[in-house]
Amino acid sequence: MSAAWTIEDSEGQLLPDFACRSRLEVGMRIVPTRFDAFRLQVSSSYRETFDRALRQVLQREGWQIVQVGAAGKRTRWPG
Repeated sequence: MSAAWTIEDSEGQLLPDFACRSRLEVGMRIVPTRFDAFRLQVSSSYRETFDRALRQVLQREGWQIVQVGAAGKRTRWPG
């Protein structure tokens, strides 16, 4: 099993419905607005808008995006 990214709620529970191959994919699933993946890679101002929207959702819900490795080890992503 390879590493994956998902959401950890405020109680420390992982939310498997949001599991994806990258932090970006998880973020794109939880922000209320659709963002274009290519533009996120090439435009810093577009990425800043996305990051702001993502931070708002994470703060409001009390969530964190975490990486879960093959051994089940969690790594929190600063955000």
